[in-house]
Amino acid sequence: MANNKVNSKKVSTNVTPYLIPASSIEVETVVNRSRFICAIEHCDNNAAVKSFIEKIRLQYPDASHHCYAFISDRPENSQAYGFSDDGEPSGTAGKPMLAAVQGSNIGEICAVVTRYFGGTKLGTGGLQRAYGLSVREAIDLLPTTLKTPIEQVSLHCDYQQVKDIEHAIKLSNGEVVSQDYGIDVVMVISLPIVDVDSFCDRVTKLTAARVSVKRDNTNTIKE
Repeated sequence: MANNKVNSKKVSTNVTPYLIPASSIEVETVVNRSRFICAIEHCDNNAAVKSFIEKIRLQYPDASHHCYAFISDRPENSQAYGFSDDGEPSGTAGKPMLAAVQGSNIGEICAVVTRYFGGTKLGTGGLQRAYGLSVREAIDLLPTTLKTPIEQVSLHCDYQQVKDIEHAIKLSNGEVVSQDYGIDVVMVISLPIVDVDSFCDRVTKLTAARVSVKRDNTNTIKE
């Protein structure tokens, strides 16, 4: 994947929810007879980015340029972004596109702007404005969904403690993944990572410290 800048993805330690694209979108903008077609798709790794860019190249094989910008992780993770001018003058396409993507506070996003030259040169400033505008207009129409980092925890409790545990789960925005009723009750629970500490505290208080929560440090994602 040729580009001006691509950073390898680094896992962020931030566990707060963030927005990602909920579906793909294409929006066309015309500037001085040049067509700028911005396509946006959810891409959560560099392989997905590369595949999406290639798909757009194949979709518009006769276009003048296919410039792009992406963030393949959390929106604030500067180690997971990349951009390309794809033959446009340096700094006139990829950077303004990346600025628009970063300004959206949306993560795991790739924007490809396909340009069909209309016969009128736009100049450096004109190209920067056109590429940035193309991405911003597409982002304004982009459906998004919230992505929440999730952790699974487990615990053993007595039958009479189940209602208290279920109450703690509800207060912590969690859900029961599995329950095993034997001599005691074994529960596996899925929780937003930001709520795990408060859940552990609630369980400790509600059961007078007779039940402890085991954290397995398995982080997944709920969208």
